[in-house]
Amino acid sequence: MASDGIVLDRLDHLVLTVRDVAATCRFYQAALGMRREDFGGGRVALHFGRQKINLHPHPSPVEIVAKDPRPGTADLCFITETPIAAAVAHLESLGIDIEMGPVERTGAQGTLNSIYCRDPDGNLIEIANTVT
Repeated sequence: MASDGIVLDRLDHLVLTVRDVAATCRFYQAALGMRREDFGGGRVALHFGRQKINLHPHPSPVEIVAKDPRPGTADLCFITETPIAAAVAHLESLGIDIEMGPVERTGAQGTLNSIYCRDPDGNLIEIANTVT
């Protein structure tokens, strides 16, 4: 239902608080094909599609952050066109354990076929295909 207030279009970026920015970049670049960007004040982001993930080292030197930012507290879902079987093979070739899946889940746009793994900080990473 629409409101008379703010109408959102999309998520531009989110922030992950991490123990080791370089290790996090290596994981997301190798496992998920993200692109690293270094920007203002020595900050680092990972780009994919039209979104990005800003990385804050723990503790963060950034002026304004979440109330209690800690590494390993995120649960993220990424949609891919890569078939799940190929994604499993790719992750396993990198020595990344699949914790669960493939399993059926419900996403923002409908049914997903998902697998789960963890990044270097223990964040839960869901990689999914949409089911048509």
